[in-house]
Amino acid sequence: MNDIAPPAGKFLIDPYLEWTKGEGIPIHEDFGLDLQKVELSQWTRLGVPGCIAHVKGRGDFMTIFVIEIPPGGKTLPMRHLYEDAVIVISGNGSTSIEGHDGTKHSFEWGPRSVFAPPLNLRHQFFNASGQHPARLAICCNMPAVYNLFRSEQFVFENTSTFPDREGDPSHFKGEGSFIPVRPGKHMWETNFVPDALNLELKTWAARGANASHIQLILADSILHAHLSEMPVGTYKKSHRHGPDLHVFCLSGEGYSLFWYEGDKDFVRINWTEGWVFAPPDMMYHQHFNTSANKTRYIAIGHGSVRYPFTQNMWKVYRGVDVDVKSGGNQIEYRDQDPRVHQIFLDEMRKKGIVPRMDSYFNAD
Repeated sequence: MNDIAPPAGKFLIDPYLEWTKGEGIPIHEDFGLDLQKVELSQWTRLGVPGCIAHVKGRGDFMTIFVIEIPPGGKTLPMRHLYEDAVIVISGNGSTSIEGHDGTKHSFEWGPRSVFAPPLNLRHQFFNASGQHPARLAICCNMPAVYNLFRSEQFVFENTSTFPDREGDPSHFKGEGSFIPVRPGKHMWETNFVPDALNLELKTWAARGANASHIQLILADSILHAHLSEMPVGTYKKSHRHGPDLHVFCLSGEGYSLFWYEGDKDFVRINWTEGWVFAPPDMMYHQHFNTSANKTRYIAIGHGSVRYPFTQNMWKVYRGVDVDVKSGGNQIEYRDQDPRVHQIFLDEMRKKGIVPRMDSYFNAD
């Protein structure tokens, strides 16, 4: 059966992957990647060095472009019909955006800034330093859009505008609107977060260990984004969801364990600031803080709390903090594999950090 030749002509094509091969830049693939160290080469399309990062759990909708703007340099102006969220890995600079009516918006960013140019608006990135490069990670739904339309011209040269996506002008200046819902679903709507380490989060006790969290609505896009924080000496409860949720580590260090139900062993990723990974489809995963300070990360995927997009994302939002025994997707501390806690205690002992998990187990 496997020896049968494929039919003549087009067969089993992924237009997005074919497009990536033609860009002439490195394509990195792994379970997790250190975006501060991935190799880049000159990307003609953007006028600066870049690469494409494919993590194992990226799914059907999402990808990462990494670019580095040389000292005193800038990207070429760009517009596109895919939506993206930009995380500043290192460096300082600015972004200029031209609104649908010609209004110019600009803002300055630095390490751990997060921003989203509204859909298909012309924009450009500038490096403010004459001595140091600036590295940005662009997490976007280019695969979904390109596989749907299969036209580079349509994606990159389309002049359609979407005024409703631009939001209040103050959202380009780092201001935003808090939209209360409930723990785990509270939202902050903006286009620009100047420092994602200092944005106020809300406690989400159901996710464990006094974790805190907030959903980001960036440029009214379909992209999901949330910020989460783990206190010193703690870890979160294990959970699972569909693919494509890219986790970018913003501060501290730690590790994450991954496994499918029934697996005998864990896959482990040790991470520090600048790392990214995406848990594969319905693979349990659990995050652990092993640093002497709180850790914070941002997760970006396809389908937000405002626009879930798929039935799968509707189910995820309804059951992400519900016990798996009750039909949800979370394993409570009392039911986790005993090895999980022991691995954490061993790590704490090595680092000389006092674990702060006893009260959560007693309360559970």
